[in-house]
Amino acid sequence: AASIILMSALGYVNGQQGGYLEQEEKPTITLKECTIAGGCTSKQAKLTLDANWRWVHSTSGYDNCYTGNKWDSQFCSDPVQCAQNCVLEGVSKDKYENTYGIKQVQDGVQLRFVTEHEYGVNVGSRLYVMDDNDDYLMVYLKNREFSFEVDVSELMCGMNGAMYFSEMQANGGKGIGRNQAGAKYGTGYCDAQCPHDIKFIDGEANVIDWVPDPNDKSNNMGKGKYGACCAEMDIWEANSMATAYTPHTCSVEKLYRCDGIECGDNDKGQRYDGVCDKDGCDINPYRMGNTNFYGRGPEYAVNTLKPMTVVTQFLTTDGTDSGDLSEIRRFYVQDGKVIHSPSSTILGADDSDSITDAFCDAKKDLFGDIKDYQEHGGMKGMGESLDRGHVMVFSLWDDVEVNMLWLDSSFPLDRPETDPGIKRGECP
Repeated sequence: AASIILMSALGYVNGQQGGYLEQEEKPTITLKECTIAGGCTSKQAKLTLDANWRWVHSTSGYDNCYTGNKWDSQFCSDPVQCAQNCVLEGVSKDKYENTYGIKQVQDGVQLRFVTEHEYGVNVGSRLYVMDDNDDYLMVYLKNREFSFEVDVSELMCGMNGAMYFSEMQANGGKGIGRNQAGAKYGTGYCDAQCPHDIKFIDGEANVIDWVPDPNDKSNNMGKGKYGACCAEMDIWEANSMATAYTPHTCSVEKLYRCDGIECGDNDKGQRYDGVCDKDGCDINPYRMGNTNFYGRGPEYAVNTLKPMTVVTQFLTTDGTDSGDLSEIRRFYVQDGKVIHSPSSTILGADDSDSITDAFCDAKKDLFGDIKDYQEHGGMKGMGESLDRGHVMVFSLWDDVEVNMLWLDSSFPLDRPETDPGIKRGECP
């Protein structure tokens, strides 16, 4: 009892700290760093679960600060008081697997989508790669190639097994406001969609104007007044039916807590008024005219019933780390064979097999899309974001807003699917 009372006192001073009821026991992933001159070095890196999934309870005991999709007003009547009164709890090895569906496998993890457990049902997960016990690993992609191995054979329409990089802070924002939990407990998430469902932003709880998300059937999600914005490099958004890779630029650096029009909220018709480019400049082979490249079975160039290695290259204007980012290229390795991305077939003289400013211009012109990526800096701006360092993210999610139609089906629904760029896959 004494330790709980002591933590309560500390909690009042520090706010939003890590919990004390569960020992944090993280799964690991094998990372290899290779150079032409030095060959490869290998290490085990820990993975940590995002704060949004964690148990948030009072500093003084077991009372929930957040239950279902609601904050408890006893602890969370305002943002600062809530951060003072509440802790983010650790996750034991057992709970990583049995509560959150995150299972250690050789050299990595297997993420399950729905996991039933004694306290309810968990849906999806989001994990960050750690550098040590207290900081995220900062990755610098420019003038590098990045590869990872993935198996999406069990992911069907409407699901997204995502691997991406986000311009988060190495310490997860520890020390900002009341945030004493930091990266160890998965704080500080942001992305180019400026999500409003993040429970703690800059050390304060996102309780103002918090409402349950009406589209969320699991009754766990809500949205607050503020959003968490930052640039994002989507290496891999995919299921077994469709895949895309997409850079997203922003006019802000690191995590930016947006308010009002700068969030670019879709439901207020402000998508292109915010600080980040939400559309990105994507390459989805199907959308770009190659309907037989990626799918379930040997008739596709990339057979999603088998594991594959996904390789993404970040080329600069002069082949140095300091040059401007000019091109993002992709190829695959499967069954020992290198499979190059096909060139688009719908842009005429501008057809391309990689992402460049010229490709983005031609594609947006054909599709009638707003050039938000270019307005927020284009390839050069994306490179400047990568220079600041990004955090490596793995997640498995479904899209309660539009059912992932933008990845694997026809989107938007108010335009004919015969229009260029509308059909992105064969899903209903």
